[in-house]
Amino acid sequence: MTGKKILIAEDEKKIRELLSLYLKKEGFNVYEAKNGREALERFDREVFDVLVLDVMMPEYDGWSVLKRVRKTSSLPVLMLTAREEEEDKLFGFELGVDDYVTKPFSVKEVVARVKALLKRGGESSREGSLTYRELTVDAREHEARIGKEKLPLTLKEFDLLTLFLENKNQALSREQILDRVWGFDYYGDLRTVDTHVKRLRRKMGELGDRITTVRGVGYRLEEEE
Repeated sequence: MTGKKILIAEDEKKIRELLSLYLKKEGFNVYEAKNGREALERFDREVFDVLVLDVMMPEYDGWSVLKRVRKTSSLPVLMLTAREEEEDKLFGFELGVDDYVTKPFSVKEVVARVKALLKRGGESSREGSLTYRELTVDAREHEARIGKEKLPLTLKEFDLLTLFLENKNQALSREQILDRVWGFDYYGDLRTVDTHVKRLRRKMGELGDRITTVRGVGYRLEEEE
């Protein structure tokens, strides 16, 4: 992972510099932005591997930056927030956040989560490709296409789609999905799953209708007829 480019967008100087220091110690190339405008300017000029983004910033808050980023990029986004309300996190997931850290946090935890996002984005343990009608998921390249069109999926959406393809016609509970996609140590609301399924369906277009809701259980990708 040495040499990966990390952009930290955080208006609190002490937090920004501390995160930068620890990430640089791990061999990352770190770039800083003290507000939303600077973050977008850097994003437009360079290609980054992970964006560490604070919610509350001047000159465009984190939500505004995220919306702009998601129009053209699916790079992993780790959100920093002082709010613990579940509704805020669900809103973030709806916009395309990959992971959250709530302030006050351990800097080592942030570094660990950045590493996890990079690992899941570039070192998939799966090989080959999965297909479903005109949909193809390439695990090695970490990309999904419908025909020739590449789907702009976030890491979580990609993992969710892969899970459905590996378990076609099998009802998966929200708990199972949460465990497989987010990990056993994630203690978020089950509605997180609903939010991501909604986003995935929308991005898949007509094929998204094949992901059906199983009442009282969860979701299932219907096998093609």
